[in-house]
Amino acid sequence: MEATYTTRAGDAWDLIAYRVYGDVKYTGWLMAHNFPLLDVFVFDAGTVLNAPPLPAEQAASSLPAWRTR
Repeated sequence: MEATYTTRAGDAWDLIAYRVYGDVKYTGWLMAHNFPLLDVFVFDAGTVLNAPPLPAEQAASSLPAWRTR
């Protein structure tokens, strides 16, 4: 089952990526999994987005060096 994120009024893609994944660099990942909503720049409250887990290699790369060894 995929995780979801329900938007708050004023949310934008980068802010959602930061809230869900902890970094705006995952904005593209989030957008790729919500293709029908790409024409929305600023969301109203209540839109449900797919927020799938990051692939293992992307999740590991966001860890500090001392956590990856």
